[in-house]
Amino acid sequence: MIKMIKMIALDLDNTLLNSDKEISPRNEKILRQLHQAGIKVVLCTGRPINAIWNYIEQLGLTAPDDFTINFNGGLVVNNVTKQPLFSMGLKAADLKLVFDFAHEHDYSLDVLDFNRVYEIMDMPRGLYKGTVKHIEFVDAKFAELPQGDHPYAKMVMAIPAERLKKIIPTIPVELREYFTVVQSQPHILEYLPKGVDKATGLKHLLDHFGLDFSNLMTFGDADNDLGMIKAAGDGVVMANGLPEVKAVADHLTTSNDEDGVADYLEKKFATLL
Repeated sequence: MIKMIKMIALDLDNTLLNSDKEISPRNEKILRQLHQAGIKVVLCTGRPINAIWNYIEQLGLTAPDDFTINFNGGLVVNNVTKQPLFSMGLKAADLKLVFDFAHEHDYSLDVLDFNRVYEIMDMPRGLYKGTVKHIEFVDAKFAELPQGDHPYAKMVMAIPAERLKKIIPTIPVELREYFTVVQSQPHILEYLPKGVDKATGLKHLLDHFGLDFSNLMTFGDADNDLGMIKAAGDGVVMANGLPEVKAVADHLTTSNDEDGVADYLEKKFATLL
């Protein structure tokens, strides 16, 4: 099976990163070794590339054929040239459904294009600014957002976890039909273009390299990892993962605070290391 794995895709929060938002020395060491051995290591995140550049550099993912999956599959970008291999976004007209729902209930809303975050000032500020680093935040009224064909990546409700838990069941059916709606962290709900999923981005990247899902190993913990866990030849879920994500895993590993990524890789790639 290991001879078949040519790409390892990793979620960040609560998967590769520990509770201090750090890649542990043990996780760094094994991923660097596997990368140097010719296995493609791909970070898969809801964030833009500049917001995770410190992790890309830490792992040495700066070769000409290194890529990252951003915006939960909405963008596949080359780490060196910053050129997109694939992108799928929303237009300004698509944003109004979510804005109307959030505005009616006074829920915070952040709108992301592929470069910055617009904090929508028609409602109270959310928690997103305290969650995501290394990206520009702009205060904006909804009516002030760039219009026309300006591409947007996603919309985010970042609300205290206990409150968000009560909000999720009330999301109108039309929103779920129009968008891919995923909870990426206990306090973050994301509205993505319909059909966008980490597995979508990975499919384009695998095709680029002449590979398929049987060559892919994935690590994740949350709703937004579900697609890539199911699709991969080996989908690995953390001990701290959600029950519904664990249910589709090929394998489970220890938690993100116990070097669960390294724990699994050291065993699976013992003959290569």
